[in-house]
Amino acid sequence: MPEVIFPGPEGRIEARYHHSKEQNAPIAIVLHPHPANGGTMNNKVVFNLFRTFVEQGFNVLRFNFRGVGRSEGRFDNGEGELSDAAAALDWLQAQNPNANNCWVAGFSFGAWISMQLLMRRPEIGGFISISPPANLYDFNFLAPCPVSGLIIQGDQDSIVPHESVGRLVTKLNSQKGIAIDYRLMEKTGHFFESQLDTLNNHVREYLVHATAPLHKVSNL
Repeated sequence: MPEVIFPGPEGRIEARYHHSKEQNAPIAIVLHPHPANGGTMNNKVVFNLFRTFVEQGFNVLRFNFRGVGRSEGRFDNGEGELSDAAAALDWLQAQNPNANNCWVAGFSFGAWISMQLLMRRPEIGGFISISPPANLYDFNFLAPCPVSGLIIQGDQDSIVPHESVGRLVTKLNSQKGIAIDYRLMEKTGHFFESQLDTLNNHVREYLVHATAPLHKVSNL
């Protein structure tokens, strides 16, 4: 998993990248939690999302938002971080111009940014959103949500109550042509302590199902 540095809107962005051995493999970026609360690309949930995408044959990039680690710039309350995510996706696409699909994943604050990104980038074909902070940020921009995806939430999350996420899921599932796979994990807090293996299994199961048509086409 080599370290890479690529240009962002406010200077260099620090990242980790895995390049798949599969021809025309799909791509995915993984976004980390709130920088002000210690969120980095090395967060355990982010790392596990990254690893699960790797296992499924993706070209995967995780990176530090501006002002985190060796990434230059300052925290920008979401607007700048969205620009960072767009730059990360641009870089990943430039490395993999023949990728057969594009995904975005995020945890907490990163989930909010990732959902905004998929509204702006029509090439994104799927998403994974872990603990989207529906009680802290406005998700009304998902009107309509352009693609289906997976949302996972802990039932004992003291930062993002699962009721707020449930209401978001209900709203998204009411949209025509959209199917949100919502998985509420029991006895699980915001950071999925001691539940990372279960989280990985949920993500892996969803990706296997959602990407099966792509693998079938690539193997023809």
